[in-house]
Amino acid sequence: MRILLDEQLPRQLAPYFVGHDVRTTQEQGWAGLKNGALLKQALSAGFEVFITGDKNLEFQQQLEVSGLFVIVLVAPSNKLEDLLPRVPGALEAIAGARPGEVERVDA
Repeated sequence: MRILLDEQLPRQLAPYFVGHDVRTTQEQGWAGLKNGALLKQALSAGFEVFITGDKNLEFQQQLEVSGLFVIVLVAPSNKLEDLLPRVPGALEAIAGARPGEVERVDA
């Protein structure tokens, strides 16, 4: 699957999503885009999954019509060491991904 990592997540997280094409918002040149515009841009560019650490995103956007499967990584911080324990759960969620759904992944 094509996965987009939100800009607040460390780019070092990308290689842990083995078997998927993972890009960051910075790599795409989309850093600084507001969430609504970012989600539209991601969908039009062929991304299927959006991974974020923004716990409020699902309350600020109509994700069910976004066309993307959204994963919210719930961690104490956005440091790599806090996020890595959530990767297995995120990979499991991606395996059953359906557009417009949101999955919160905790350790």
